[in-house]
Amino acid sequence: MNENKTQKRTDFTELQIIRKHAREGVEQGAVTQGYKGDREAVIRLLNEALATELVCMLRYRRHYFMARGIHSEFVAKEFLAHSVQEQGHADKIAQRIVQLGGNPDFNPEGLIERSHAKYIEGETLIDMVKENLVEERVAIDSYSEMIRYIGSKDPTTRRMLEEILEMEEEHANDLAAFLPGL
Repeated sequence: MNENKTQKRTDFTELQIIRKHAREGVEQGAVTQGYKGDREAVIRLLNEALATELVCMLRYRRHYFMARGIHSEFVAKEFLAHSVQEQGHADKIAQRIVQLGGNPDFNPEGLIERSHAKYIEGETLIDMVKENLVEERVAIDSYSEMIRYIGSKDPTTRRMLEEILEMEEEHANDLAAFLPGL
Protein backbone atom coordinates (compact mmCIF):
# COMPACT_ATOMS: atom_id res chain seq x y z
CA MET A 1 0.00 0.00 0.00
CA ASN A 2 2.85 2.41 0.83
CA GLU A 3 4.37 1.76 -2.56
CA ASN A 4 1.17 2.87 -4.35
CA LYS A 5 1.03 6.13 -2.33
CA THR A 6 4.64 6.90 -3.24
CA GLN A 7 3.93 6.12 -6.90
CA LYS A 8 0.91 8.46 -6.91
CA ARG A 9 2.95 11.31 -5.40
CA THR A 10 5.67 10.83 -8.02
CA ASP A 11 3.11 10.82 -10.84
CA PHE A 12 1.42 13.90 -9.38
CA THR A 13 4.76 15.70 -9.00
CA GLU A 14 5.70 14.82 -12.60
CA LEU A 15 2.34 16.11 -13.80
CA GLN A 16 2.84 19.39 -11.93
CA ILE A 17 6.23 19.85 -13.62
CA ILE A 18 4.74 19.05 -17.03
CA ARG A 19 1.95 21.57 -16.43
CA LYS A 20 4.44 24.24 -15.31
CA HIS A 21 6.56 23.75 -18.44
CA ALA A 22 3.45 23.81 -20.66
CA ARG A 23 2.46 27.21 -19.25
CA GLU A 24 5.98 28.64 -19.57
CA GLY A 25 6.21 28.01 -23.32
CA VAL A 26 2.58 28.38 -24.35
CA GLU A 27 3.46 30.73 -27.22
CA GLN A 28 5.48 27.94 -28.86
CA GLY A 29 2.36 25.94 -29.65
CA ALA A 30 3.03 22.24 -30.12
CA VAL A 31 6.78 22.53 -29.46
CA THR A 32 7.30 21.70 -25.79
CA GLN A 33 10.41 21.36 -23.65
CA GLY A 34 10.23 17.66 -24.43
CA TYR A 35 11.07 18.33 -28.10
CA LYS A 36 14.55 16.90 -28.65
CA GLY A 37 15.22 17.86 -32.26
CA ASP A 38 17.16 20.80 -33.62
CA ARG A 39 14.11 22.80 -34.73
CA GLU A 40 16.02 25.08 -37.10
CA ALA A 41 17.72 22.14 -38.82
CA VAL A 42 14.45 20.17 -39.05
CA ILE A 43 12.61 23.20 -40.49
CA ARG A 44 15.41 23.66 -43.06
CA LEU A 45 15.19 19.98 -44.05
CA LEU A 46 11.41 20.18 -44.25
CA ASN A 47 11.59 23.27 -46.47
CA GLU A 48 13.91 21.34 -48.78
CA ALA A 49 11.41 18.48 -48.78
CA LEU A 50 8.61 20.97 -49.48
CA ALA A 51 10.51 22.33 -52.48
CA THR A 52 11.16 18.77 -53.68
CA GLU A 53 7.48 17.86 -53.48
CA LEU A 54 6.45 21.05 -55.32
CA VAL A 55 8.94 20.40 -58.13
CA CYS A 56 7.76 16.78 -58.42
CA MET A 57 4.12 17.87 -58.42
CA LEU A 58 4.81 20.35 -61.23
CA ARG A 59 6.84 17.84 -63.27
CA TYR A 60 4.14 15.17 -62.95
CA ARG A 61 1.45 17.70 -63.86
CA ARG A 62 3.32 18.71 -67.02
CA HIS A 63 3.86 15.09 -67.95
CA TYR A 64 0.15 14.44 -67.48
CA PHE A 65 -0.66 17.05 -70.11
CA MET A 66 2.22 16.18 -72.46
CA ALA A 67 1.94 12.37 -72.48
CA ARG A 68 1.53 11.05 -76.04
CA GLY A 69 1.51 7.61 -77.62
CA ILE A 70 -0.35 4.34 -77.58
CA HIS A 71 0.04 3.83 -73.81
CA SER A 72 -0.28 7.48 -72.90
CA GLU A 73 -3.83 7.52 -71.54
CA PHE A 74 -3.14 5.06 -68.74
CA VAL A 75 0.31 6.48 -67.94
CA ALA A 76 -1.02 10.06 -68.00
CA LYS A 77 -3.67 9.13 -65.41
CA GLU A 78 -0.91 7.75 -63.21
CA PHE A 79 1.08 10.98 -63.65
CA LEU A 80 -1.96 12.98 -62.54
CA ALA A 81 -2.53 10.75 -59.52
CA HIS A 82 1.13 11.12 -58.51
CA SER A 83 0.91 14.89 -58.96
CA VAL A 84 -2.07 15.06 -56.60
CA GLN A 85 -0.28 12.86 -54.05
CA GLU A 86 2.88 14.99 -54.24
CA GLN A 87 0.75 18.09 -53.55
CA GLY A 88 -0.67 16.28 -50.53
CA HIS A 89 2.85 15.59 -49.30
CA ALA A 90 3.72 19.26 -49.74
CA ASP A 91 0.67 20.25 -47.69
CA LYS A 92 1.58 17.87 -44.86
CA ILE A 93 5.15 19.13 -44.81
CA ALA A 94 4.06 22.77 -44.79
CA GLN A 95 1.68 22.05 -41.92
CA ARG A 96 4.47 20.40 -39.92
CA ILE A 97 6.80 23.36 -40.55
CA VAL A 98 4.15 25.67 -39.08
CA GLN A 99 3.64 23.32 -36.09
CA LEU A 100 7.37 23.60 -35.41
CA GLY A 101 7.15 27.39 -35.46
CA GLY A 102 8.66 27.85 -38.91
CA ASN A 103 7.54 29.37 -42.18
CA PRO A 104 6.95 27.09 -45.16
CA ASP A 105 8.87 28.44 -48.16
CA PHE A 106 6.55 28.44 -51.17
CA ASN A 107 8.51 31.18 -52.92
CA PRO A 108 8.98 30.08 -56.55
CA GLU A 109 12.27 31.99 -56.66
CA GLY A 110 14.97 29.45 -55.84
CA LEU A 111 12.54 26.52 -55.80
CA ILE A 112 14.81 24.35 -57.96
CA GLU A 113 17.87 25.20 -55.82
CA ARG A 114 16.05 24.18 -52.61
CA SER A 115 14.67 20.99 -54.16
CA HIS A 116 16.44 17.65 -54.14
CA ALA A 117 14.56 16.78 -57.35
CA LYS A 118 15.13 18.15 -60.81
CA TYR A 119 12.50 19.40 -63.20
CA ILE A 120 13.19 17.57 -66.45
CA GLU A 121 10.48 17.77 -69.05
CA GLY A 122 11.24 14.69 -71.13
CA GLU A 123 10.46 14.42 -74.84
CA THR A 124 8.82 11.01 -75.09
CA LEU A 125 6.56 9.03 -72.80
CA ILE A 126 9.41 6.69 -71.89
CA ASP A 127 11.65 9.71 -71.12
CA MET A 128 8.95 11.08 -68.82
CA VAL A 129 8.54 7.76 -67.01
CA LYS A 130 12.31 7.39 -66.60
CA GLU A 131 12.80 10.97 -65.34
CA ASN A 132 10.00 10.57 -62.82
CA LEU A 133 11.45 7.24 -61.71
CA VAL A 134 14.90 8.78 -61.25
CA GLU A 135 13.45 11.59 -59.15
CA GLU A 136 11.38 9.17 -57.06
CA ARG A 137 14.59 7.30 -56.33
CA VAL A 138 16.22 10.59 -55.30
CA ALA A 139 13.24 11.29 -53.02
CA ILE A 140 13.50 7.80 -51.49
CA ASP A 141 17.15 8.30 -50.60
CA SER A 142 16.56 11.89 -49.39
CA TYR A 143 13.66 10.90 -47.12
CA SER A 144 15.62 7.91 -45.82
CA GLU A 145 18.48 10.23 -44.83
CA MET A 146 16.10 12.71 -43.18
CA ILE A 147 14.48 9.90 -41.20
CA ARG A 148 17.88 8.66 -40.01
CA TYR A 149 18.91 12.22 -39.06
CA ILE A 150 15.72 12.84 -37.07
CA GLY A 151 15.80 9.43 -35.40
CA SER A 152 13.84 9.45 -32.16
CA LYS A 153 14.29 13.20 -31.54
CA ASP A 154 11.05 14.16 -33.34
CA PRO A 155 8.67 11.20 -33.64
CA THR A 156 5.87 13.22 -35.27
CA THR A 157 8.07 14.46 -38.11
CA ARG A 158 9.68 11.04 -38.46
CA ARG A 159 6.28 9.31 -38.83
CA MET A 160 5.18 11.87 -41.41
CA LEU A 161 8.38 11.38 -43.41
CA GLU A 162 8.03 7.59 -43.17
CA GLU A 163 4.51 7.82 -44.59
CA ILE A 164 5.72 10.00 -47.45
CA LEU A 165 8.66 7.65 -48.05
CA GLU A 166 6.26 4.72 -48.31
CA MET A 167 4.25 6.58 -50.97
CA GLU A 168 7.41 7.54 -52.89
CA GLU A 169 8.42 3.86 -52.95
CA GLU A 170 4.98 2.99 -54.34
CA HIS A 171 5.41 5.66 -57.01
CA ALA A 172 8.79 4.21 -57.99
CA ASN A 173 7.32 0.72 -58.23
CA ASP A 174 4.41 2.00 -60.35
CA LEU A 175 6.79 3.74 -62.75
CA ALA A 176 9.20 0.83 -62.97
CA ALA A 177 6.27 -1.43 -63.90
CA PHE A 178 5.55 0.78 -66.93
CA LEU A 179 9.05 0.47 -68.44
CA PRO A 180 8.82 -3.04 -69.97
CA GLY A 181 5.59 -2.16 -71.81
CA LEU A 182 6.72 1.16 -73.30
